[in-house]
Amino acid sequence: MPKKIISTPDAAPPGGPYSQAVVAGDHVYLAGACPVLPDGTWVRGSFAEQARLAFTNLAQVAKAAGADLSQVVRVGVYLRDFDDFPEMNEIYVEFFGTENLPVRTTIPVALKGFDIEIDAILYTGD
Repeated sequence: MPKKIISTPDAAPPGGPYSQAVVAGDHVYLAGACPVLPDGTWVRGSFAEQARLAFTNLAQVAKAAGADLSQVVRVGVYLRDFDDFPEMNEIYVEFFGTENLPVRTTIPVALKGFDIEIDAILYTGD
């Protein structure tokens, strides 16, 4: 089965030569979501503001692929400042709940000019 490219104007546009998501079989691979509005404007407010927007972008791309965040099996969270980890966890449960959670890796990285990026893999099979 060939891969299917997903694109939606309801989330941040790609920041380079890549797709917002790719569907391959029963899996949806979501590219890194950043705190960027659908018109391409970066949001550089508080960590909470940036995180909620990044998670919202992730959810919008999942929706465009015909899925939702309840189908996520793996999440990667990249933080500029690891001191934001507790606040990220609080916001994370707003989007993923507290049960039937995906696996997750959270690492500090040298993000320049923004505080968080998130990617995910979804499983849409039975």
